Amino acid sequence: MKIDEMKMADVEARLAEITTRRAEIDAELQTAEAEALDALEEEVRGLNDEEEELEKRAAAIQHAAEERAAQVREVINTGKESRKITTEEKNTMEVRNTPEYKKAFAKFIITGDDSECRALLSVNATSGGQVPVPDYVGEKIRTAWENDEIMGRVNKSYLKGNVKIGFEASATGAVVHVEGTDAPDEQTVTMGIVDLTAQSVKKWITVSTEAIDQNEDVVDYVYDELTYHIVKAAAAILIGKIKALPAASTDEAPAAAKITTAPTLTAVANGIANLSDAASDPVIIMNKLTYADFKAAQAAGGFNYDPFEGRPVVFCNTLKAYSAAAAGEVYGIVGDLRVGAQANFPAGDDVKIIRDDYSLAEQDLVKFVGRQLVGIGAVAPFAFALLAKPTNA
Repeated sequence: MKIDEMKMADVEARLAEITTRRAEIDAELQTAEAEALDALEEEVRGLNDEEEELEKRAAAIQHAAEERAAQVREVINTGKESRKITTEEKNTMEVRNTPEYKKAFAKFIITGDDSECRALLSVNATSGGQVPVPDYVGEKIRTAWENDEIMGRVNKSYLKGNVKIGFEASATGAVVHVEGTDAPDEQTVTMGIVDLTAQSVKKWITVSTEAIDQNEDVVDYVYDELTYHIVKAAAAILIGKIKALPAASTDEAPAAAKITTAPTLTAVANGIANLSDAASDPVIIMNKLTYADFKAAQAAGGFNYDPFEGRPVVFCNTLKAYSAAAAGEVYGIVGDLRVGAQANFPAGDDVKIIRDDYSLAEQDLVKFVGRQLVGIGAVAPFAFALLAKPTNA
Protein backbone atom coordinates (compact mmCIF):
# COMPACT_ATOMS: atom_id res chain seq x y z
CA MET A 1 0.00 0.00 0.00
CA LYS A 2 1.19 3.43 -0.87
CA ILE A 3 2.06 6.01 1.78
CA ASP A 4 -0.74 8.34 0.64
CA GLU A 5 -3.22 5.52 0.93
CA MET A 6 -1.94 4.75 4.44
CA LYS A 7 -2.48 8.36 5.52
CA MET A 8 -5.98 8.32 4.15
CA ALA A 9 -6.79 5.23 6.20
CA ASP A 10 -5.36 6.88 9.29
CA VAL A 11 -7.43 9.96 8.61
CA GLU A 12 -10.57 7.93 8.22
CA ALA A 13 -9.84 6.01 11.40
CA ARG A 14 -9.27 9.22 13.26
CA LEU A 15 -12.47 10.64 11.90
CA ALA A 16 -14.29 7.54 13.07
CA GLU A 17 -12.77 7.96 16.52
CA ILE A 18 -13.81 11.60 16.59
CA THR A 19 -17.32 10.75 15.48
CA THR A 20 -17.56 8.10 18.18
CA ARG A 21 -16.23 10.50 20.81
CA ARG A 22 -18.61 13.20 19.66
CA ALA A 23 -21.49 10.76 20.06
CA GLU A 24 -20.21 9.90 23.54
CA ILE A 25 -19.90 13.59 24.47
CA ASP A 26 -23.37 14.28 23.10
CA ALA A 27 -24.71 11.40 25.19
CA GLU A 28 -22.88 12.70 28.28
CA LEU A 29 -24.20 16.22 27.69
CA GLN A 30 -27.74 14.96 27.25
CA THR A 31 -27.42 12.93 30.45
CA ALA A 32 -26.01 15.92 32.38
CA GLU A 33 -28.70 18.20 30.95
CA ALA A 34 -31.39 15.71 31.85
CA GLU A 35 -30.03 15.42 35.37
CA ALA A 36 -29.89 19.21 35.70
CA LEU A 37 -33.44 19.48 34.42
CA ASP A 38 -34.55 16.79 36.85
CA ALA A 39 -32.88 18.67 39.70
CA LEU A 40 -34.58 21.89 38.69
CA GLU A 41 -37.94 20.18 38.39
CA GLU A 42 -37.46 18.61 41.81
CA GLU A 43 -36.62 22.03 43.26
CA VAL A 44 -39.73 23.53 41.62
CA ARG A 45 -41.87 20.75 43.06
CA GLY A 46 -40.37 21.39 46.51
CA LEU A 47 -41.06 25.12 46.25
CA ASN A 48 -44.62 24.45 45.10
CA ASP A 49 -45.16 22.11 48.05
CA GLU A 50 -43.73 24.72 50.42
CA GLU A 51 -45.96 27.41 48.90
CA GLU A 52 -49.00 25.16 49.29
CA GLU A 53 -48.09 24.46 52.92
CA LEU A 54 -47.66 28.18 53.61
CA GLU A 55 -51.05 28.88 52.04
CA LYS A 56 -52.63 26.21 54.24
CA ARG A 57 -50.98 27.68 57.33
CA ALA A 58 -52.08 31.20 56.34
CA ALA A 59 -55.64 29.95 55.82
CA ALA A 60 -55.56 28.22 59.20
CA ILE A 61 -54.28 31.39 60.89
CA GLN A 62 -56.97 33.48 59.17
CA HIS A 63 -59.65 30.99 60.20
CA ALA A 64 -58.45 31.05 63.80
CA ALA A 65 -58.41 34.86 63.74
CA GLU A 66 -61.97 34.94 62.38
CA GLU A 67 -63.13 32.54 65.07
CA ARG A 68 -61.47 34.64 67.78
CA ALA A 69 -63.00 37.82 66.32
CA ALA A 70 -66.42 36.16 66.45
CA GLN A 71 -65.81 35.25 70.09
CA VAL A 72 -64.80 38.84 70.88
CA ARG A 73 -67.96 40.13 69.18
CA GLU A 74 -69.97 37.71 71.25
CA VAL A 75 -68.31 38.97 74.42
CA ILE A 76 -69.16 42.57 73.48
CA ASN A 77 -72.77 41.77 72.59
CA THR A 78 -73.60 39.33 75.37
CA GLY A 79 -70.87 39.86 77.94
CA LYS A 80 -70.22 36.11 78.07
CA GLU A 81 -67.15 34.59 76.44
CA SER A 82 -67.82 31.38 74.52
CA ARG A 83 -66.07 28.43 76.09
CA LYS A 84 -66.57 24.73 76.71
CA ILE A 85 -68.52 23.83 79.82
CA THR A 86 -66.33 21.79 82.13
CA THR A 87 -67.48 18.44 83.53
CA GLU A 88 -67.58 20.01 86.98
CA GLU A 89 -69.81 22.86 85.79
CA LYS A 90 -72.06 20.40 83.99
CA ASN A 91 -72.42 18.33 87.16
CA THR A 92 -73.23 21.50 89.13
CA MET A 93 -75.91 22.45 86.58
CA GLU A 94 -77.44 18.99 86.83
CA VAL A 95 -77.29 18.82 90.64
CA ARG A 96 -78.92 22.19 91.23
CA ASN A 97 -82.06 21.07 89.39
CA THR A 98 -82.60 17.93 91.45
CA PRO A 99 -85.41 17.81 94.04
CA GLU A 100 -82.76 17.36 96.76
CA TYR A 101 -80.98 20.59 95.82
CA LYS A 102 -84.23 22.55 95.46
CA LYS A 103 -85.22 21.45 98.97
CA ALA A 104 -81.75 22.29 100.32
CA PHE A 105 -81.92 25.72 98.63
CA ALA A 106 -85.32 26.38 100.20
CA LYS A 107 -83.82 25.51 103.59
CA PHE A 108 -80.93 27.89 102.88
CA ILE A 109 -83.33 30.77 102.16
CA ILE A 110 -85.47 29.97 105.20
CA THR A 111 -82.70 29.28 107.73
CA GLY A 112 -79.65 30.99 106.23
CA ASP A 113 -77.69 27.71 106.43
CA ASP A 114 -76.16 26.82 103.04
CA SER A 115 -74.21 23.73 104.17
CA GLU A 116 -76.62 21.24 102.56
CA CYS A 117 -76.47 23.10 99.23
CA ARG A 118 -72.69 23.09 99.24
CA ALA A 119 -72.52 19.44 100.22
CA LEU A 120 -74.55 18.54 97.11
CA LEU A 121 -72.40 20.63 94.76
CA SER A 122 -68.89 20.12 93.41
CA VAL A 123 -65.81 20.88 95.50
CA ASN A 124 -65.57 24.36 93.95
CA ALA A 125 -68.78 25.36 95.71
CA THR A 126 -67.96 23.98 99.15
CA SER A 127 -66.43 27.21 100.42
CA GLY A 128 -66.97 30.85 99.61
CA GLY A 129 -68.93 32.41 96.77
CA GLN A 130 -72.66 32.65 96.23
CA VAL A 131 -74.66 29.43 96.24
CA PRO A 132 -76.08 28.97 92.70
CA VAL A 133 -79.83 29.21 92.43
CA PRO A 134 -81.91 26.39 90.91
CA ASP A 135 -82.99 26.97 87.32
CA TYR A 136 -86.59 27.68 88.29
CA VAL A 137 -85.41 30.53 90.52
CA GLY A 138 -83.03 31.81 87.84
CA GLU A 139 -85.91 31.77 85.39
CA LYS A 140 -87.97 33.90 87.78
CA ILE A 141 -85.18 36.47 87.85
CA ARG A 142 -84.60 36.51 84.08
CA THR A 143 -88.35 36.72 83.42
CA ALA A 144 -88.61 39.72 85.75
CA TRP A 145 -85.88 41.56 83.81
CA GLU A 146 -87.31 40.59 80.41
CA ASN A 147 -90.95 41.38 81.22
CA ASP A 148 -90.35 44.84 82.62
CA GLU A 149 -91.55 47.43 80.10
CA ILE A 150 -88.36 49.47 80.42
CA MET A 151 -85.54 47.08 81.38
CA GLY A 152 -86.84 44.44 78.97
CA ARG A 153 -85.94 46.79 76.10
CA VAL A 154 -82.45 47.67 77.36
CA ASN A 155 -79.30 45.96 76.05
CA LYS A 156 -77.63 43.84 78.74
CA SER A 157 -74.04 42.68 79.25
CA TYR A 158 -72.29 40.61 81.92
CA LEU A 159 -68.75 41.99 81.98
CA LYS A 160 -66.63 42.10 85.13
CA GLY A 161 -65.88 45.49 86.66
CA ASN A 162 -67.00 48.90 85.47
CA VAL A 163 -67.74 49.09 81.75
CA LYS A 164 -66.82 52.15 79.67
CA ILE A 165 -68.77 52.78 76.46
CA GLY A 166 -67.59 55.35 73.94
CA PHE A 167 -69.86 57.55 71.84
CA GLU A 168 -69.31 60.25 69.23
CA ALA A 169 -69.77 63.52 71.07
CA SER A 170 -69.19 65.65 67.95
CA ALA A 171 -67.74 65.27 64.48
CA THR A 172 -67.46 67.10 61.18
CA GLY A 173 -69.54 65.57 58.44
CA ALA A 174 -68.58 64.03 55.12
CA VAL A 175 -68.07 66.37 52.13
CA VAL A 176 -68.19 66.09 48.36
CA HIS A 177 -64.71 66.34 46.86
CA VAL A 178 -64.25 67.33 43.23
CA GLU A 179 -61.32 65.55 41.56
CA GLY A 180 -58.34 67.83 41.02
CA THR A 181 -59.28 70.34 43.72
CA ASP A 182 -57.60 70.75 47.09
CA ALA A 183 -58.08 67.87 49.50
CA PRO A 184 -60.90 68.39 52.03
CA ASP A 185 -60.05 69.09 55.65
CA GLU A 186 -59.48 66.06 57.83
CA GLN A 187 -62.54 64.94 59.79
CA THR A 188 -62.57 66.07 63.41
CA VAL A 189 -64.10 63.66 65.92
CA THR A 190 -64.57 64.19 69.65
CA MET A 191 -65.33 61.05 71.62
CA GLY A 192 -67.17 60.84 74.94
CA ILE A 193 -67.17 57.93 77.38
CA VAL A 194 -70.04 56.71 79.55
CA ASP A 195 -68.82 54.89 82.67
CA LEU A 196 -71.31 52.20 83.73
CA THR A 197 -70.25 52.04 87.37
CA ALA A 198 -72.02 49.17 89.12
CA GLN A 199 -74.43 50.15 91.89
CA SER A 200 -75.86 47.90 94.58
CA VAL A 201 -79.64 48.00 94.17
CA LYS A 202 -81.37 46.69 97.30
CA LYS A 203 -84.87 45.90 98.48
CA TRP A 204 -86.05 44.16 101.62
CA ILE A 205 -89.31 42.52 102.67
CA THR A 206 -90.49 40.82 105.84
CA VAL A 207 -92.04 37.39 106.39
CA SER A 208 -93.58 36.16 109.63
CA THR A 209 -91.77 33.41 111.48
CA GLU A 210 -94.97 31.34 111.41
CA ALA A 211 -95.08 31.47 107.60
CA ILE A 212 -91.44 30.43 107.39
CA ASP A 213 -91.94 27.55 109.81
CA GLN A 214 -94.97 26.24 107.94
CA ASN A 215 -94.31 26.83 104.26
CA GLU A 216 -91.31 26.23 102.01
CA ASP A 217 -93.07 28.21 99.25
CA VAL A 218 -91.59 31.28 100.92
CA VAL A 219 -88.76 30.96 98.35
CA ASP A 220 -91.18 31.82 95.52
CA TYR A 221 -92.60 34.75 97.44
CA VAL A 222 -89.22 36.16 98.43
CA TYR A 223 -87.75 36.02 94.92
CA ASP A 224 -90.92 37.25 93.20
CA GLU A 225 -91.21 40.26 95.48
CA LEU A 226 -87.55 41.21 95.74
CA THR A 227 -86.79 40.77 92.05
CA TYR A 228 -89.85 42.77 91.01
CA HIS A 229 -88.87 45.73 93.18
CA ILE A 230 -85.17 45.56 92.23
CA VAL A 231 -86.05 45.63 88.53
CA LYS A 232 -88.35 48.59 89.09
CA ALA A 233 -85.60 50.38 91.03
CA ALA A 234 -83.14 49.76 88.18
CA ALA A 235 -85.64 51.20 85.70
CA ALA A 236 -86.06 54.26 87.93
CA ILE A 237 -82.27 54.76 87.99
CA LEU A 238 -82.16 54.66 84.19
CA ILE A 239 -85.07 57.09 83.80
CA GLY A 240 -83.34 59.49 86.22
CA LYS A 241 -80.15 59.38 84.14
CA ILE A 242 -82.04 59.93 80.88
CA LYS A 243 -83.87 62.93 82.39
CA ALA A 244 -80.50 64.45 83.31
CA LEU A 245 -78.94 64.17 79.84
CA PRO A 246 -77.50 67.47 78.53
CA ALA A 247 -78.66 69.31 75.40
CA ALA A 248 -75.15 68.96 73.92
CA SER A 249 -72.89 65.94 74.36
CA THR A 250 -70.10 66.21 76.93
CA ASP A 251 -67.08 64.02 77.62
CA GLU A 252 -69.20 61.92 79.97
CA ALA A 253 -72.79 62.06 78.71
CA PRO A 254 -74.48 61.89 75.30
CA ALA A 255 -76.93 64.58 74.28
CA ALA A 256 -80.72 64.42 74.31
CA ALA A 257 -83.12 66.80 72.61
CA LYS A 258 -85.22 68.79 75.09
CA ILE A 259 -88.58 69.97 73.80
CA THR A 260 -90.69 72.34 75.86
CA THR A 261 -94.30 71.44 75.12
CA ALA A 262 -97.62 70.58 76.70
CA PRO A 263 -99.23 67.16 76.02
CA THR A 264 -100.49 68.19 72.58
CA LEU A 265 -101.28 66.12 69.50
CA THR A 266 -97.88 66.97 67.99
CA ALA A 267 -95.64 66.71 71.11
CA VAL A 268 -94.59 63.10 70.49
CA ALA A 269 -94.15 63.72 66.76
CA ASN A 270 -91.75 66.56 67.58
CA GLY A 271 -89.87 64.25 69.92
CA ILE A 272 -89.48 61.56 67.26
CA ALA A 273 -88.36 64.18 64.75
CA ASN A 274 -85.44 65.12 67.02
CA LEU A 275 -84.07 61.58 67.40
CA SER A 276 -80.99 60.28 65.59
CA ASP A 277 -81.27 57.94 62.61
CA ALA A 278 -80.06 55.08 64.85
CA ALA A 279 -83.09 55.46 67.14
CA SER A 280 -85.41 53.60 64.78
CA ASP A 281 -87.72 51.92 67.31
CA PRO A 282 -88.82 54.61 69.78
CA VAL A 283 -91.29 54.24 72.64
CA ILE A 284 -93.01 56.89 74.74
CA ILE A 285 -92.44 56.80 78.52
CA MET A 286 -94.73 58.73 80.87
CA ASN A 287 -96.81 58.72 84.02
CA LYS A 288 -100.32 57.28 83.64
CA LEU A 289 -101.84 60.64 84.57
CA THR A 290 -99.91 62.27 81.71
CA TYR A 291 -101.31 59.60 79.39
CA ALA A 292 -104.76 60.85 80.35
CA ASP A 293 -103.74 64.40 79.36
CA PHE A 294 -102.69 63.18 75.90
CA LYS A 295 -105.95 61.27 75.51
CA ALA A 296 -107.87 64.41 76.49
CA ALA A 297 -106.04 66.28 73.72
CA GLN A 298 -106.97 63.49 71.31
CA ALA A 299 -110.61 63.66 72.37
CA ALA A 300 -110.66 67.44 71.93
CA GLY A 301 -109.40 66.92 68.39
CA GLY A 302 -112.26 64.63 67.51
CA PHE A 303 -110.22 61.40 67.85
CA ASN A 304 -108.98 61.81 64.31
CA TYR A 305 -105.27 61.85 65.21
CA ASP A 306 -103.12 59.50 67.31
CA PRO A 307 -100.91 61.66 69.57
CA PHE A 308 -98.53 58.71 70.06
CA GLU A 309 -97.82 58.17 66.35
CA GLY A 310 -98.63 54.46 66.70
CA ARG A 311 -95.64 53.91 69.01
CA PRO A 312 -95.88 51.88 72.28
CA VAL A 313 -96.55 53.81 75.47
CA VAL A 314 -94.64 52.65 78.58
CA PHE A 315 -95.86 53.75 81.99
CA CYS A 316 -93.37 54.83 84.64
CA ASN A 317 -94.35 56.64 87.82
CA THR A 318 -90.75 57.77 88.30
CA LEU A 319 -91.72 60.54 85.89
CA LYS A 320 -94.04 63.05 87.47
CA ALA A 321 -97.45 63.61 85.96
CA TYR A 322 -97.65 66.68 83.73
CA SER A 323 -99.97 68.37 86.21
CA ALA A 324 -97.50 67.79 89.09
CA ALA A 325 -94.30 68.68 87.22
CA ALA A 326 -92.59 72.02 87.79
CA ALA A 327 -91.93 74.42 84.92
CA GLY A 328 -89.05 73.07 82.82
CA GLU A 329 -89.25 69.63 84.42
CA VAL A 330 -89.23 66.53 82.19
CA TYR A 331 -92.58 64.70 82.27
CA GLY A 332 -92.18 62.45 79.22
CA ILE A 333 -89.45 60.67 77.26
CA VAL A 334 -89.47 59.63 73.61
CA GLY A 335 -86.63 57.34 72.60
CA ASP A 336 -85.13 54.00 71.62
CA LEU A 337 -84.10 52.13 74.79
CA ARG A 338 -82.28 49.36 72.92
CA VAL A 339 -80.06 51.82 71.07
CA GLY A 340 -79.69 54.42 73.78
CA ALA A 341 -79.32 52.47 77.04
CA GLN A 342 -77.12 49.71 78.46
CA ALA A 343 -77.23 47.64 81.67
CA ASN A 344 -74.18 45.68 82.84
CA PHE A 345 -74.31 42.95 85.49
CA PRO A 346 -70.71 42.37 86.68
CA ALA A 347 -71.76 39.59 89.08
CA GLY A 348 -74.51 38.08 86.93
CA ASP A 349 -78.23 38.81 87.11
CA ASP A 350 -78.95 36.45 90.02
CA VAL A 351 -80.36 38.40 92.96
CA LYS A 352 -78.37 37.72 96.13
CA ILE A 353 -80.55 37.14 99.22
CA ILE A 354 -79.44 37.99 102.76
CA ARG A 355 -81.55 36.85 105.74
CA ASP A 356 -81.84 38.99 108.87
CA ASP A 357 -83.45 37.30 111.91
CA TYR A 358 -82.65 40.03 114.41
CA SER A 359 -83.78 43.48 113.25
CA LEU A 360 -87.49 42.72 113.68
CA ALA A 361 -87.25 39.72 116.00
CA GLU A 362 -89.45 41.36 118.63
CA GLN A 363 -92.26 41.43 116.03
CA ASP A 364 -91.72 37.79 115.02
CA LEU A 365 -90.69 38.93 111.56
CA VAL A 366 -87.74 37.88 109.45
CA LYS A 367 -86.23 40.36 107.02
CA PHE A 368 -85.01 39.23 103.60
CA VAL A 369 -82.72 41.65 101.76
CA GLY A 370 -82.19 41.31 98.02
CA ARG A 371 -79.11 42.83 96.37
CA GLN A 372 -78.25 43.24 92.71
CA LEU A 373 -75.08 44.80 91.28
CA VAL A 374 -75.85 46.63 88.06
CA GLY A 375 -74.37 49.52 86.09
CA ILE A 376 -76.93 51.45 84.02
CA GLY A 377 -76.65 54.43 81.73
CA ALA A 378 -77.61 56.23 78.53
CA VAL A 379 -74.93 55.52 75.91
CA ALA A 380 -75.91 57.11 72.58
CA PRO A 381 -76.44 60.75 71.54
CA PHE A 382 -79.98 61.80 70.60
CA ALA A 383 -81.42 58.37 71.26
CA PHE A 384 -83.88 60.22 73.51
CA ALA A 385 -85.99 63.37 73.34
CA LEU A 386 -87.19 64.89 76.62
CA LEU A 387 -90.64 66.49 76.87
CA ALA A 388 -90.51 69.34 79.40
CA LYS A 389 -93.33 71.40 80.89
CA PRO A 390 -93.61 74.98 79.59
CA THR A 391 -93.07 77.87 81.98
CA ASN A 392 -96.52 79.40 81.45
CA ALA A 393 -98.44 76.10 81.81
